[in-house]
Amino acid sequence: MSGQWRGMAARLVADGALTAEWEPVFEGLPRAGFLPDLFWQHHVATGEVEAVDRMRDPRRWREAADSVHPLVTQWDDGEHEGPGRGRVASSSASAPPVVAAMLRDLTVRSGQRVLEIGTGTGWNAALLASRLGAENVTTVEVDTSVAAAARGALERQGLGAVTVVCGDGFQGYPARAPYDRIIVTCGVHTFPRAWWEQCRPGGVIVVPWGTRFTPTEATVALTVAEDGRSASGTFKDLVQFMSLRAQRRAVPEYADYVTTESRDEAERSATTLTLAETIGGEWDSSRLVLGLLVPDCTVVLDEPQEGQRPVWLCSVADDRSWACVLFREDRQHSTVYQYGDRRLWDEVEAAYGWWREQGRPGLGRLGLTVDDDGHHVWVEK
Repeated sequence: MSGQWRGMAARLVADGALTAEWEPVFEGLPRAGFLPDLFWQHHVATGEVEAVDRMRDPRRWREAADSVHPLVTQWDDGEHEGPGRGRVASSSASAPPVVAAMLRDLTVRSGQRVLEIGTGTGWNAALLASRLGAENVTTVEVDTSVAAAARGALERQGLGAVTVVCGDGFQGYPARAPYDRIIVTCGVHTFPRAWWEQCRPGGVIVVPWGTRFTPTEATVALTVAEDGRSASGTFKDLVQFMSLRAQRRAVPEYADYVTTESRDEAERSATTLTLAETIGGEWDSSRLVLGLLVPDCTVVLDEPQEGQRPVWLCSVADDRSWACVLFREDRQHSTVYQYGDRRLWDEVEAAYGWWREQGRPGLGRLGLTVDDDGHHVWVEK
């Protein structure tokens, strides 16, 4: 174990992300033991992605492996080749602080059985197996090559008794149910019934949950009700995970929404809200709140041009409603154009007003309940 990894583990303990029970497990299983020779380091602060090749620069590879940054390990569902950046990141090794916090929120106890959705490199499954016993861990991965690589890494670590399944994690894995805990390592905006049905009453499900509004998500720890028909809990931390493949956030095509007719018929108005206080902050809970309150809508932020920044809101339902706000931070008002059955910016303003009236509740006061009727968001007083 490198001194860099040991030092990071100590910092995570000091920050409260890594609990005392997880500290020796974390220290004993560095992320480096589960990584391929070539990966891409994602610098969260800048958004830049850097290829790191073990064969070319082993020192840099180890430094990145033991860093706090998330690492992309596959692009474009395995179709991408070479050291360049692909189009869509499709598998990764999550940032250690996020991994530690989610394991903390899972509140596992000795002897419990855990289902993981999204095996990835196998590192998270290995941490669970080291703490609970490999025979108590089942992990599901949709990608055949990713599952095979993870299985090999687990065997090299002496944890080959972990059950690695290649399949659709959205269906869970009923063959080994019921589980005491379920942990999901991919972002979702639709919560499948299979997960709470395969978890024991009183069990905990930790999942990065978000909306189609923006990529911003939040982890939530849901406790399964005693009757097994629902699960409920509060949001924990803002995150951005790769989406479950069937739920990837598609960027709308401009031509599908903004036709000559819709441009001519769009209603013009103005808003005093700014981009920064609504949807401009990538790590701001307002993005999550607005997404919860303005359903079936996605946001596209254009590059600034001529002193203004166009922001598009598109309905992902069949109605093709859209809105465009030309934000001007140097003016009191910004111009708004809206078209379709929905007035999407009006919905955003109403949602923002509600959030402000509630005292701008953060994640600790916002909760989620899932049942057969869908998802329900609530605010703790």
